Amino acid sequence: MFDILLIIAAAAMQSGGSTSSGKAEAAPVEVPQVQSSEIVMPAFPTPAPPPGPALVAEPQVPTGKFTTAVEVKPILNATRGNWVAVREFNGQDLVYVTHLWSWRCGLLEMRVGVNGAPPEPWPLPMCHEDQPAPNMIADSDGLPYREFGLQSVTTLEVQLTYDDLSTDTGQFDRQSVLIP
Repeated sequence: MFDILLIIAAAAMQSGGSTSSGKAEAAPVEVPQVQSSEIVMPAFPTPAPPPGPALVAEPQVPTGKFTTAVEVKPILNATRGNWVAVREFNGQDLVYVTHLWSWRCGLLEMRVGVNGAPPEPWPLPMCHEDQPAPNMIADSDGLPYREFGLQSVTTLEVQLTYDDLSTDTGQFDRQSVLIP
């Protein structure tokens, strides 16, 4: 393919002997013939795999218990404004992810970035598949928030990876998610 381009370029340079101004053109330049096997294309770096274990898609069989992406994705898309909340409490900003925890059984990963920092993984509790409500937040799951300095949280970015390996993101400013 590259040979053809060189031949076309050489032919274009050799055509015509003068320009519209009547001046003679410079002598044609010899273009060396290059065999395609001699062409070395630059290698583009492949992106590094994300840190941590590789994510694997889970079967998408609706259970009626909201434990798969096919079940929770429509809910999370419709309730995007509730994904996170910021609350000023006890001299701190608390960033809540309670809503996402409540639909976590259809998620593989949640990442949160604060104030423009790259989103970092925030652990999700395991689903309670043995319970009538697998998405319940049990005492043993911990608390669905992190603490930051008072009035220090100005923006939040959330990246979700569903258990079908599709992804979704949301950006939030403090005022839109501040609990009064």
